[in-house]
Amino acid sequence: MKQIKPEFGDLHKVKDFAEILGLNKNDFDLKFPIQEVTTGLRFIIIPLCTLDAVKRAKTNMDNYSRYFKYKNPLPLFIFCGETYEKQNQLNCRMFADIFGILEDPATGSANGCLAGYLVKYRYFNDNKIDIRVEQGYEINRKSILYLKAEDAYDGIDVNVGGSVEKIAEGKLI
Repeated sequence: MKQIKPEFGDLHKVKDFAEILGLNKNDFDLKFPIQEVTTGLRFIIIPLCTLDAVKRAKTNMDNYSRYFKYKNPLPLFIFCGETYEKQNQLNCRMFADIFGILEDPATGSANGCLAGYLVKYRYFNDNKIDIRVEQGYEINRKSILYLKAEDAYDGIDVNVGGSVEKIAEGKLI
């Protein structure tokens, strides 16, 4: 899926998201910002330091509601550079409790935002990426997403693909 060029929005404070996610300030990768990004759907991209922090993260809805009281509520997309499987470069989770999605096992739209973010901030010390991202592992719905993005002359080009673990099958009659 080729996504539209990412747009980068508001920056957010670690303190606020530590309270929302039940984490400590030390759990956040302070080299990179917490920022709103959209490639069609808006997410808050949140860099964490360790897989342990990703595993412990959980949305505290009281703190979330208080923070977004006068703002449009947005889904949260957390990630870190530690993974369950060595062939993957990142582990991610997506929380959209406010929309009735406690956690999504594979989120192409959020990963597109992440791809743009990774290129903009040179997360891998390059202006392009071609990586594997694992998502859904914490909810036993292992998914792999493939992110390709590059800083081009007219903005960041973003492409997302992937595979998910089949949990149901249907037949159209």
